[in-house]
Amino acid sequence: NTIVGFIQEYKAEKTLEDIKKRISFQSTVLRNGQEKKIDSSQVAIGDILILEAGDRIPADGRIFELNDFQVNEASLTGESLPIDKELGVLDKGTNLADRKNMVYMGTVVTRGRAKIVVTGTGTKTHLGEIASLVKETEKEKTPLQLKLSKFSKILGIVVLFASLILFIVGVILGQEVFEMFETAVAVAVAAIPEGLLVGVTIILTVGMQRILKKKALVRRLVAAETLGSTSVICSDKTGTLTIGKMRTAKLLTGYCDLDKDLLDFEKKKDVESDSDHDFLIKAGVICNNSLLTNEDNKKEFIGDPTETALLKAGIDSGYDYKKLRNDNERLAEVPFSTEIKFMATLNKKDTDNNIIYLKGAPEKILNFCSKILVDGEVKDLSKEDKDKILDNFDELTYKGLRVLASAYKLTDKDKKNLTQEDIAKADGLIFIGVFALRDPLRKEAKDTIDLCQQAGIKPIIITGDHRLTVKAIANEIGIETDDENIIEGNEMDELSDKELEKRVKEIRIYARVSPKHKLRIIDAWQKHNEVVAMLGDGVNDAPALKTSDIGVAVGSGTDVAKGTADIVLLDDNFKTIVDAVKQGRIIFDNIRKVLVYLLADSFSELILISGALIYGWFAFHGNGDIILPITALQILYINIITDGFPYIALTFEPGEKDVMKLKPRQKTTPILDNEMKVLIFIMGIMTDLILFGIYFYMINHDFDVTYMRTFIFTALAVDSLFYVFSVKSLRKTIFHINIFSNRYLLLAVAVAFGLQLAAIYTPFMREVLELTVLNLTDWIWIIGFGLINVLFIELGKYIFIFKEHHKELFKKFTKK
Repeated sequence: NTIVGFIQEYKAEKTLEDIKKRISFQSTVLRNGQEKKIDSSQVAIGDILILEAGDRIPADGRIFELNDFQVNEASLTGESLPIDKELGVLDKGTNLADRKNMVYMGTVVTRGRAKIVVTGTGTKTHLGEIASLVKETEKEKTPLQLKLSKFSKILGIVVLFASLILFIVGVILGQEVFEMFETAVAVAVAAIPEGLLVGVTIILTVGMQRILKKKALVRRLVAAETLGSTSVICSDKTGTLTIGKMRTAKLLTGYCDLDKDLLDFEKKKDVESDSDHDFLIKAGVICNNSLLTNEDNKKEFIGDPTETALLKAGIDSGYDYKKLRNDNERLAEVPFSTEIKFMATLNKKDTDNNIIYLKGAPEKILNFCSKILVDGEVKDLSKEDKDKILDNFDELTYKGLRVLASAYKLTDKDKKNLTQEDIAKADGLIFIGVFALRDPLRKEAKDTIDLCQQAGIKPIIITGDHRLTVKAIANEIGIETDDENIIEGNEMDELSDKELEKRVKEIRIYARVSPKHKLRIIDAWQKHNEVVAMLGDGVNDAPALKTSDIGVAVGSGTDVAKGTADIVLLDDNFKTIVDAVKQGRIIFDNIRKVLVYLLADSFSELILISGALIYGWFAFHGNGDIILPITALQILYINIITDGFPYIALTFEPGEKDVMKLKPRQKTTPILDNEMKVLIFIMGIMTDLILFGIYFYMINHDFDVTYMRTFIFTALAVDSLFYVFSVKSLRKTIFHINIFSNRYLLLAVAVAFGLQLAAIYTPFMREVLELTVLNLTDWIWIIGFGLINVLFIELGKYIFIFKEHHKELFKKFTKK
């Protein structure tokens, strides 16, 4: 058990290490008046850091000088768009995502240049605070561990007490002390399902391997089962439900009428060369500095995420962007900055003209324009037209889209330079249209959310993004929300833990949150006895990943998140978590099946021997030796051989088709439910009644003791091999399942049956176990008893199945 568990978890960790890329980062600091490259780990508080596009920021710091400076803080805040940084003083208590005069360790510069003074390094950074939270957060035992621990204690006490009583009663009734001690020990060994530990480990191991085939890496063995009882999934938005990259979602031209001119970009494949939409796409590619590289046969966009989205729109429309830029040679450029909020380029057009392209904030671009392009014609643009267009922009923004406008103007072919003043003074700029950008949903996200909700799992979005952006995503993905179902981090700060616990079930979206908020959310759900899975990718998710019942990190996420999580999604596919949940449910089902099988005949020997002792006492009135129906060695042989192989094979059960239609189990749900207890009782009592009846008949008809014990020994073994097929499903009768679906089980039963035959018909084994040979008639009786037992078991299952399908009828009947 220990070896199997260690090997599986070691393999998981090795796989994770192979995924990680070990990189040594350098930073530029200003020391003694000179710029100097040092290892990032050597940066100290008070250092002046010089940051440029592409740099990974090694420390927290305050910006005191910048030029068009932009930082991607998604790993900390969950904000999908890069943040434009500013100088100045902010109000005390400003949310992390809105602290535009600061930079933080672990984030990446996407554009521009800045100088900062380092205010925190190591544990004194915001990232360090998160690391401290992770360290302080205790990992609770999984529901399976708690249930098995409780079950084992109860079972151990019951078995030891029953065996002790059996021993004392046997001695009092005149049996030899050593014989009764030997028998009591054998009964205890048979009654305690010691195979459960190995069985659970194998089930979890097989489950891990199946989950890995679905592209999810399980780092902790017991975590595989916890997935199956997941009732709440707290998911980050950026990089989890969405792809984590900006893309062009819509194109609008002319007056940007949402009813008429709205175009689904992804559906537009055949672009007319003279259409307004085509012209808009060309402008987005030409007035653009991003690139597409193809290193090591891996295509990758480089540049500002917004410009990357426009470039991808052009490439997806069938354009060779390099040829397009070469044909429209750039002569001059006004670079984008947060102050002017636009970018402009001067490009060659033809022998008679050059052309100026603009892109930027819609209100800024519209303010420059006096004309508009409508269906290929240039028309005057009135103030009323501008107001109408801006209203449409506001509606798009409310839907979570980022709007970027574009314009152009023809100029004289002799113009070679371009300045900011040229744009401000330009007359006759023509408005083309807008790109509506967004971080799009993953393709499978909506179907996965639907499947989650069908399975009774509540999806909750927790993000650092703006509430309107998240609301739009949630409604699109199938999580119906209104303002009452959304709360922001600063609103949470005003709620006590008790108040949050009362409201947590009605809140579907948490916006603008910090790591401490995520911990409170998970804790509030756990107080309702829900099993919480936390899905995340950023550094800011690490504490929540650890404190949740099951922490799930996406493979493209940060090393901190993957190192803390129980499970890593290797393909970043949100659907993978649902596939893993399905396997988790199958794992728990298989554990229950093994448990039912092992317990079904665990007490058969105990009851059989106890019954024989009591009967013997009354039959002989304390005089004469009481003949036990089975010996200690025979009990152990059955326990090892006929019980051993089938239960191992049960661990490979493929799972039932309806497993995702069931409601999630609560933490308080016992590992043995009422149906299972009844099945165990039916299996046990029927076996005991049949065997005790055989014992009673043979004792009173003076059968040979060796023959009697051989018959009961074989009947007990064969009975176990029969009802293992009933255990294949606890929700369907044997007549509604494929009993041949598990080839390992068929092989195990065949091997166990062969070993049972070997015990009877091999002279050496027959002598050791004190058995005799059985004839064909004996086998017919034994098989007949086994089939009768199976029929009673299936009848018991059918009653429970009927009751489950007619709950309302049973409720009315109970009330009457």
